Amino acid sequence: MKFTMLPSPLSLFTTWFVLQAAAAPAAGSQVLTPQDFKQTIADGVWFIEHFSPYCRHCRNFEPTWNRVVDKFEKQPDLGIHLAQVNCALNGDLCTENGVTGYPQMNLYRNGQFVETFTNDRDFDILVDFLLPHAEPTAISLSSPTAVEQEEMATEIVPVGENSVVQVSQAESNPLGEVISLTSETFDDFVAQAPTFVKFFAPWCGHCKKLAPVWLQVARRMQHKLNIAEVNCDEFKSLCTKQGVTGYPMLFYYSHGAKTEYPGSRKYEPLVAFADKAASPTMQPISAHDLDKVVHEHPVAYVLLHSSSDEHIVVRGPYYVPCLVLTMFQSEVAKDSQLLLGSPPVFVSSSKELFTRYDIPTTESWAILAFKDNDPKEPTSIFNSSISDTLSTWLFANRLPTSLELSRDVFQHVMNAPHNPLVVIAATPNDVQKDVSSKLNDIAKKWRLRKSYVGRQDVVFTWMDADQWGKWMKSMYGVKVKDQPKVVVADHSRLVYWDRDTTGQPIQLNAVSIFSAIEGVYSNKIRSKHSENIMERLLRTFNSSLTNTEGFIIAHPYMAVLLILGFLAAVVMAIKKLLDDDTDLQSEHRYIKGGRLD
Repeated sequence: MKFTMLPSPLSLFTTWFVLQAAAAPAAGSQVLTPQDFKQTIADGVWFIEHFSPYCRHCRNFEPTWNRVVDKFEKQPDLGIHLAQVNCALNGDLCTENGVTGYPQMNLYRNGQFVETFTNDRDFDILVDFLLPHAEPTAISLSSPTAVEQEEMATEIVPVGENSVVQVSQAESNPLGEVISLTSETFDDFVAQAPTFVKFFAPWCGHCKKLAPVWLQVARRMQHKLNIAEVNCDEFKSLCTKQGVTGYPMLFYYSHGAKTEYPGSRKYEPLVAFADKAASPTMQPISAHDLDKVVHEHPVAYVLLHSSSDEHIVVRGPYYVPCLVLTMFQSEVAKDSQLLLGSPPVFVSSSKELFTRYDIPTTESWAILAFKDNDPKEPTSIFNSSISDTLSTWLFANRLPTSLELSRDVFQHVMNAPHNPLVVIAATPNDVQKDVSSKLNDIAKKWRLRKSYVGRQDVVFTWMDADQWGKWMKSMYGVKVKDQPKVVVADHSRLVYWDRDTTGQPIQLNAVSIFSAIEGVYSNKIRSKHSENIMERLLRTFNSSLTNTEGFIIAHPYMAVLLILGFLAAVVMAIKKLLDDDTDLQSEHRYIKGGRLD
């Protein structure tokens, strides 16, 4: 009889252990070993996941890791590499790399450890962490070549049979670097081309966090937009002159005007803003396409001009078509650039559109504002008879008739340059759709009244009361339960109104809201402050200090004279008090004591 020796439990366990350890999660990233680890990460930026196949957290994290790998692998040269180390097979290597738990992700640059990722293992958080550290090794494929750059620098384009136009273009951000500006170089630099500027202080924690992101933005905007910075510790007077009140502050400069960037300091929103700023300000359009583009944009501007004003379509940066325009059209291009593509500006010389919107043939140009995806009738028309400046009109009409007051548009609405009244309907989540529809109808009725013309503009908004409830209560004393609450706010003065002219709380209907607005116009209803008395005192005190500092910087010699004059007055007053006290003591010497004789 033949006996077969069965494998021992220990050998079975060992075999199972080896097979399981070798079965790393099937990720698309490279798996490194002690033999190739140091050599592989010696060049460039590497993000390494140290994992164990037995770790439940590693298995749960695997789909997210694969998404991150896929995102970065799709980029031709994003400047960062991802790889893994199986700690079940290479425990010594993981120990050497300081791994204390799984999964642990370390960042390396040119073979040197930089830091360990310690935030939540969320896809968006990981991408936001990695992008600022990326270091592309070559110019993006979309960047123009040297020959193309030379062609763009000076391009001669035929206008007619016997004439030409020479278009000169200065290249922006040729090296993909952040330019440090000083008091001496600032004005000349921002005057040369559109520039996105960061004002910072070296000791500021938020500034330190933004610094690597800002470098990455500069690389991304190479050949497209100037990216610069100003150290406000070194150039305090320049920062004060530019209206810097905190750190970091970001401003976009173009054609002698500036716009503050109020959005997120993360990489992707910053790049989205910069891409808009670098895009062509105006786009040609035909009469046939007008309805389509208006349906695609909540607000759109259309510049109509006579065909004799249009010279030729030429090639601009990245060979995007743009127009050689008359002096006025160039002014439109200049002012519309501050809108940063929101809303877009379209250009047409179609006679059909002149007729369709009753533009007199005597007018050589007009700008139409279309809102709420409605191409039937413009909500406002700017022409030579309008007394407002073009930039004021553009900003006053850039918002749709009604909109949700969300985090993305808050600054554009509440801090709009034309300081509008803002109707805010704080709305419970379950009735938001009905409220937004009703508010839009009320807003359209208000536009038809035309009683606001020449007065403070009005913007109709609604807010998610569940998300903004605490802010609404602290600012306007509004506490939402089942029904929406309505206030009218003037954020430029930090005041609001919560009652109409009858003394009743404002209701979500046209009669009540219109009554409140007319009451604001005629000063028939009293405003309330959004701040308490202590906050108002502190704001006034801070404003006084800021104004004083600005006066000293703008008029240093006069400030010195005023300070010297004040000190002289104080010295003279003290001297007079001392002299009066001495005279009084001298008189007392000749007065007898307390005796009556």
